[in-house]
Amino acid sequence: FQSRSFQPDFVPRDPNAKPKRYKYPAFYDPYGPRPPPSDKIIQLAEKIAALPTAERNQIGPALNERTRHPRMQQISVEGIGMSSQGGTSGATKTEEKKAEKTAFDVKLEKFDTAAKIKIIKEVRTFTSLGLKEAKELVEKAPVVLKQGIAKEEANGIIEKLKAVGGTAVMER
Repeated sequence: FQSRSFQPDFVPRDPNAKPKRYKYPAFYDPYGPRPPPSDKIIQLAEKIAALPTAERNQIGPALNERTRHPRMQQISVEGIGMSSQGGTSGATKTEEKKAEKTAFDVKLEKFDTAAKIKIIKEVRTFTSLGLKEAKELVEKAPVVLKQGIAKEEANGIIEKLKAVGGTAVMER
C-alpha cells in the first residue's frame, strides 16, 4: 500500500467520479483545419471529373510542363543495404553497361595480416559498416568493398588501403 499524503498538492480522486470523455476528430489532419476551396477550384474540379479517362491522364504531365516543375531524378539503390546474397536484376545490369565509363568498383585483393586492424578501420571510414561487418568483409578478401563510385574517389580509396598495408584494385 502506497500513500501520497506527503505530497502537498495531492488531492485524492473521487471514487464515484466518471472518467472524462473527449471528442476526437473523425480523422487526424497534421496540418490543421483548412479553409474551404474557392468556387473557381470547385468548378475546375467538376470540369476535370467530367473529362474522359484518357484526357484526365494527360493533366498531370501538362501541369508539370506548364508550371515548369523539375523532373524527379531516378535514384540508384544499387549496393545500399545489400548483403553478399543480394542479387541484381536484369534492369540494373543494363544500367551498369551504360554507366561503365564513370562507375568503378574497388576490390580488396589481399592484405598484410599484421595490418588487418588498420585495414578494418580504413574500410569503416569509407563505408557505413559497423566494426563487426567491416571485419567480416575484410576477412572474405578478395572482396568488392565499394561499387559504382567515381574514378577519383576509387583512386583515393586504393591509395589509403595501400598506405596501411593492403592491395586493392579498381574494376569496371
